[in-house]
Amino acid sequence: MFVGHFAPALVAATQRKAPSLPVLFIGAQLVDWAFFGFVLAGIEHIRIVPGFTASNPMDLYDMPYTHSLAGSAVWAAGFAGLVYAMMRDKTAALIAFAVVLSHWVMDLIVHAPDLTLAGLPPKLGLGLWNLPSVEKPLEIGLTLGGLWLYARATGGLRAGIWGLGAILLLLQAIDWFGAKPTEVDAAMTLLAWFGYAVATLGAWWAARGEQRA
Repeated sequence: MFVGHFAPALVAATQRKAPSLPVLFIGAQLVDWAFFGFVLAGIEHIRIVPGFTASNPMDLYDMPYTHSLAGSAVWAAGFAGLVYAMMRDKTAALIAFAVVLSHWVMDLIVHAPDLTLAGLPPKLGLGLWNLPSVEKPLEIGLTLGGLWLYARATGGLRAGIWGLGAILLLLQAIDWFGAKPTEVDAAMTLLAWFGYAVATLGAWWAARGEQRA
């Protein structure tokens, strides 16, 4: 899952005490920001296996520090602590924690069995990446549903909302229909980070026009 990870951030941002939308967008993909950095540093590992799933060729065989439930919870706690330090609001911190942890739950739905509870077997994953006719509509539906809820709670459809929607759909189209990686290298990490950064800039644009009751 890619842009579908941002759906929990969009829903969370409808809450009055939530952190800002771009902060929540960072939280929604925090473990992937870390994962690709860890791959670049040789701490976690991925290999390219053509046909590994129907949707992408990535065999995510070693990622205990970012994509175990325990590891994700540690990242979530750290992010929540940072939000609390900035906002001095326990509710905002709890919302931030939930958004970061939602990444693991969303991945559980689509990944082949490669997620763990604490870095050791059993490996978990429902494997919807092997059913793209189900996974693709689900991902787009979650994203558009989150956008609609966010727009309804923050002043209705406006240029920033339309812009964010276009950015997310474009990024997802590139992920689905663009060239697939053929090797694990620095370019893979940089491209992933670039995509997350562009989505976060889109969230900043959308948040500029918020109108809350």
